[in-house]
Amino acid sequence: MDKPNALRIAALGGVQEIGKNMYIVQYADDIVVIDCGSKFPDESLLGVDLIVPDVSYLSDHIDKVRALVVTHGHEDHIGGIPYLLKQLQIPVYATKLTLGLIEVKLKEHKLMGSSRLHCIDAGSNLEFESITIAFFQTNHSIPDCLGVVLRTPEGTVVHTGDFKFDMSPVNKQYPDLHRMAEIGKEGVLVLLSESTNAERPGFSASEALVGLQIEEIFKRADRRIFISTFASNVNRIQQIIDAALLHNRKIVLLGRSMVTVVSVSTELGYLKIPDGMLIPPEEAMSQPPERTAVICTGSQGEPMAALARLASSSHRQMAISAEDTVIIAASPIPGNERDVTRVVDNLYALGAHVIYGSQNGLHVSGHGYQDELKLMLTLMKPRYLFPVHGEYRMLHMHRKLAVSVGMDRDRVFIANNGDVLEIKDGHAAIAGKIPAGQILVDGLGIGDIAQIVLRDRKQLSADGILIAVITLSKNDGQLLSEPDIISRGFVYVKDSEALLRPIRRLVESTVDKMKEEKVSKWNVMKTTLKDVLGRYLYAETKRRPMILPIIIEV
Repeated sequence: MDKPNALRIAALGGVQEIGKNMYIVQYADDIVVIDCGSKFPDESLLGVDLIVPDVSYLSDHIDKVRALVVTHGHEDHIGGIPYLLKQLQIPVYATKLTLGLIEVKLKEHKLMGSSRLHCIDAGSNLEFESITIAFFQTNHSIPDCLGVVLRTPEGTVVHTGDFKFDMSPVNKQYPDLHRMAEIGKEGVLVLLSESTNAERPGFSASEALVGLQIEEIFKRADRRIFISTFASNVNRIQQIIDAALLHNRKIVLLGRSMVTVVSVSTELGYLKIPDGMLIPPEEAMSQPPERTAVICTGSQGEPMAALARLASSSHRQMAISAEDTVIIAASPIPGNERDVTRVVDNLYALGAHVIYGSQNGLHVSGHGYQDELKLMLTLMKPRYLFPVHGEYRMLHMHRKLAVSVGMDRDRVFIANNGDVLEIKDGHAAIAGKIPAGQILVDGLGIGDIAQIVLRDRKQLSADGILIAVITLSKNDGQLLSEPDIISRGFVYVKDSEALLRPIRRLVESTVDKMKEEKVSKWNVMKTTLKDVLGRYLYAETKRRPMILPIIIEV
């Protein structure tokens, strides 16, 4: 991506995946980064807390990186920012609410003092040597969302951000169709457009419809109400607060992210909560049940989130009683269905009235459906389309939608993370690749989890570990005591003496044999013991525990 006088676009994350969005637009010596998100690991990444984009390309070209522009405040667009700023000190541009949420993260990571944060809005303009940036207002499931317009000598690049066309938004932040049409009339060379709901026909429903359903449930409920939703869905939280106010209920917040988002949104004026309406959990349990409503995290069945702990009766401060009403105001993200179902089953076992799923009108998507994606294409009229924010089938369907509104199929580029779309003299092609892997965050460790570590964790989770402690004489190498066999996650020692007794004899005979063969190097002894014990245990149990010989000389 170093040739001058050519426009280059690449995704470091967010293509053929949902999450960790990060995109690069480069012309000559200017690089602009759009978003820096994170995503949560699947079950194959045992112990990993978070996944963030690999920014080694930016590190190698730090002298050219002018700005990080953030489209909105969801985790898959801001979650990686602290990890980026620990490596690269670049200015960050975002709207007021988005900046507020970013600041919370930077304070946790002790980065506020060294960070350069700039507040922007739909009317802002940024100018660099060869790239100028303007914005336009969109709407989504969180306030203050922007599309990004990058003008370069080669042509204009537009990134939509996450968007829908909600013409009756709860927060009155209407999508600026006139501005989008103007940008399209001026000419768009490349459109980076989200693809999340490219498989769903029609238009997405308005968030206002969810508010009507919530109000109706509040009207019917006789006891305490628990309602779980995404903490970042500020518009929905406001509708819950409005319904609680209408029906004379106090509000309780459960879940760290819920408390954080509500605090930031209230402080910045995006949430209106009357004084005295919020009460702490310990006070709520002494209130009449018909006078409280609890807003909590856990709509995706996360095991440690508030709703899951309430459903398993393990929450320290609150409990769900029979006849309480529980609302899950979200649809399961693909892959989370089993966790959500388990929580729902537990709630029913407690005797609660459970209302969940989009079929009950309690959730609408924040991402545009097919007709909205086609409307964006029609407004922007791009010469080239670079579908982003979606798995392969979504990107493929987005290409079909583009063709249906008149685009040439060969002008739609379905790429992988790291593929470079190069445009020169109006002609575009995939030209080369840059580093674009994923960095695994585990506790305080960033990027230090290798594949071999994950493999070991997987083996431990599947078959456990067997430790053989061997005590040898430093003088002659003789065994000084019977080998000590320790099992964790493999077999229960007290019930498995019939299996462990031959293991001890096998260790003894193997050590004696190596002594006869004058094998004294510990690494050779350990490898031999692992091989011998591994073959024996698989023959006896058809399991492959991790085997860890420990040799002690005295």
